[in-house]
Amino acid sequence: MTSTFIFAACLIASYFGVAAFRSWGQKRELLDIPNERSSHVEPTPRGGGIAIVAVSLAFYLAASLVIPSMFSWGYVAAAVLVAGISLIDDIYTIPVVWRLLTHSAAAILFMADRGWWHILYVPGFDLDIDLHGAGAVLTFVWIVWLINAYNFMEGIDGIAGGQAVVAAAGWMALGWLTGSNAAFYLGGGLLFSSLGFLIHNWQPARIFMGDVGSAFLGFSFATMPLLANTGNDESDKLLPLTGLLFVWLFILDTVVTFVRRAFRREKVWRAHREHIYQRLVQSGWSHASVSILYGVLTAAISESVVCIFLPNNGYGMISLVVVAGATLILFAIYARNNLSAQRPDGSK
Repeated sequence: MTSTFIFAACLIASYFGVAAFRSWGQKRELLDIPNERSSHVEPTPRGGGIAIVAVSLAFYLAASLVIPSMFSWGYVAAAVLVAGISLIDDIYTIPVVWRLLTHSAAAILFMADRGWWHILYVPGFDLDIDLHGAGAVLTFVWIVWLINAYNFMEGIDGIAGGQAVVAAAGWMALGWLTGSNAAFYLGGGLLFSSLGFLIHNWQPARIFMGDVGSAFLGFSFATMPLLANTGNDESDKLLPLTGLLFVWLFILDTVVTFVRRAFRREKVWRAHREHIYQRLVQSGWSHASVSILYGVLTAAISESVVCIFLPNNGYGMISLVVVAGATLILFAIYARNNLSAQRPDGSK
């Protein structure tokens, strides 16, 4: 019952925090002005994700006072670093090299406290892959990539907030099943603070998350597999794959788009409208429809992944089938709609 009231407080604090920041942003003209690469048509305040950062970290710190074993100084320090550079970027715009250096420093700071992945387990095949020294490199790349991937995916109303709600719900459920306080309480804080923001961000959005929110969420979901460790080898070895699958469609979309643009020798670091979700909007889908599509497919994946942690389960192979099915559904919808979608330059 106590947890219910606390999570409700997170929701309320986030909702009113976003509303207050929106009012402040409008007065100071902290607006996202539409351009040829934008998916919106009206100047809209950005940076509302600062409420997600503030509420989530405040709740995590408060919970850590009661349950000291779940506290990670590396997470808190690195999260503040990521959110800080992102908030500055929302206001003034910072060169990409400085952002990447800061993200790299945050990843190293976190790994200095919580370590890195050593084993990658593949359910359904009962396969353990010993990562050896490559585990540190893989963990570093994973954290830096997801920080930026999540930022890339915050391009239409509701999609980043919706993904956060679903993924955080998955971690919260997983924490309840495995006894991981960090997964349960941090997942719950992320869930309800993101939900408070999503109410403002649903189509038509009254405020955007901004880099401060998207980078923070990307960092939090990237580090959760290490924060959620319970000391149980059987469940802990599943966490790296779990972290990947909870944000699978975001990873898939960004990797496919990056590879496609690199293959065409485009400048991959420049803003664009080539993501799968953006092309669906260009083909006539509404922001809400695309965000719901991603949310429903991610929820199906997350539910199947959580089931792997149930006692005496046989869901490993089923989970892989669900992931493959969700992936094929997204690509099938994209391929069908892309046939009639015009490229930004007017060509097919």
